[in-house]
Parts: sequence; structure tokens; C-alpha cells
Amino acid sequence: MIVSIRSEVTKNMPRPMKWRKVCCLPKSSKFGPLDLKVDDENIVRMTVDEYEAIRLIDLEGFTQEECAKQMDVARTTVQGIYAEARKKIAESLVNGKVLLIEGGEYRLCEGFGNGCGRGCRRNRHGWR
Repeated sequence: MIVSIRSEVTKNMPRPMKWRKVCCLPKSSKFGPLDLKVDDENIVRMTVDEYEAIRLIDLEGFTQEECAKQMDVARTTVQGIYAEARKKIAESLVNGKVLLIEGGEYRLCEGFGNGCGRGCRRNRHGWR
């Protein structure tokens, strides 16, 4: 009886969070109209892991599969992160809102050779 209760509880528990690997934090974390009053109505918040997906796919030319491997998550996870990031960029540009990059569920990489490869900005700029 206890075994069946335990397995039922385990089935309903959420999966543990898998941290997304990010090579570095953005050099700038706020973008948008220079003359805009910054308040909650005029801000779009993008997470650091969403920024990393945009950087890897749109700037570095990674496929979603390559991006997923670099960030140490499933391709379907990257697909969702990327779609959400693009939506936020569009909202900022089209509606003239400030884009603020902060937070998220990420961990910084340890540099090239420690599970990080092509596209690692820590290696490119000598960051440690």
C-alpha cells in the first residue's frame, strides 16, 4: 500500500529544474527608447537564458539542436525559450518599450574545455 502511494506522489511531483548553461551575461542589460519613463508598464523583461538562445541562434548561427546542446537542455526547451525571447523583442520594438535582461534559470559556464564549445564568449574574450 505504501509503495502505491509513493509512486502516485512521485507521478504528481514536478520535474526538478534543469539549469540552462549560459556563457556570459550581456554587456548591456537595458535597451529601448532613450526618452521613455521606465516603469512596469513600459518594460519587457527578458531572462538571461532567453538572451543566450537569441545570441546563439541569431548571432552565432547555431541550429536549435546545437543551441540546446550548448545550453545543456532539450531541443524542445530551446524552441520554447527562443519563441518567448523573439516575442519579447518584437513587443519591445513594436510597442516602444524598454527591454530589460535579468534573472532566469541559468548557470554560467566554466569556459572553453569545460563542456563549452563553439560560441562561448568567455573563451573568445578571455573571461574567467
